[in-house]
Amino acid sequence: MDGTAHTIAAGSSRTAIVLYTRPMCGKFTQMMSWREVVAYSQLLAATGDVETVTPMRLAHVVTLDESGARKSVPMRWGMVARGAKDPMSGMKHIHARAETIDTLPTFREAFAQRRGLVAVTTFNEAKELSPTKREQQVITPKDGKPLAIAVIWERWTHRNEGELLTFAMVTVPPNRLIATVTDRMPAFLAPDEWSKWLGEEPASVEDLKALLKPVEGDWDMRPQTKAPPPPKPQKPKAQEELF
Repeated sequence: MDGTAHTIAAGSSRTAIVLYTRPMCGKFTQMMSWREVVAYSQLLAATGDVETVTPMRLAHVVTLDESGARKSVPMRWGMVARGAKDPMSGMKHIHARAETIDTLPTFREAFAQRRGLVAVTTFNEAKELSPTKREQQVITPKDGKPLAIAVIWERWTHRNEGELLTFAMVTVPPNRLIATVTDRMPAFLAPDEWSKWLGEEPASVEDLKALLKPVEGDWDMRPQTKAPPPPKPQKPKAQEELF
């Protein structure tokens, strides 16, 4: 299975969520307000508290509503096939390879009918240092602008469990920078490709798959640094020291 790490900000709280998965692309940073996610054409950087989570948690996906307008919908990362009996089967489908996305039974219907975008401000790739040790590399666009990752999504329903919306990140072969670390990367789409991918304009299977290709970028890549430990609580001062 593909793997890496990536980060996300939910709703108006501007909370950044760090998502971890396997070696290829499993952590990204999406730091935007609800308004910015929904508009999607005016993506602005924001700051917020960072929460570390695993796949199978919620992220905001931009897709189309029934009227064809863009909307942001919370979906769980890890796609569950419509006919699956167990909603936890999404752990198997964190990523979907662009080369087979239109032919594999798990992905082909979602690829044809349910495509979306996830905006990120950074993403990680894991560099293998030894068979048991990996080093996370953080990739950041030097211009500070968010990147849009192509995803596909599915609606899973169960008479007892209700409805669950889930998605898988589309991956492609690496560009020159990412190839120094791993053999896959997220499928990034340029702004002028969003409408075709989302379904706002007609597109054939060939047109859609042509969008899914490695892209070069003016990106910075460096090892992820460990977060500094929280400051130790100070001992309360004596009453006479307060005045």
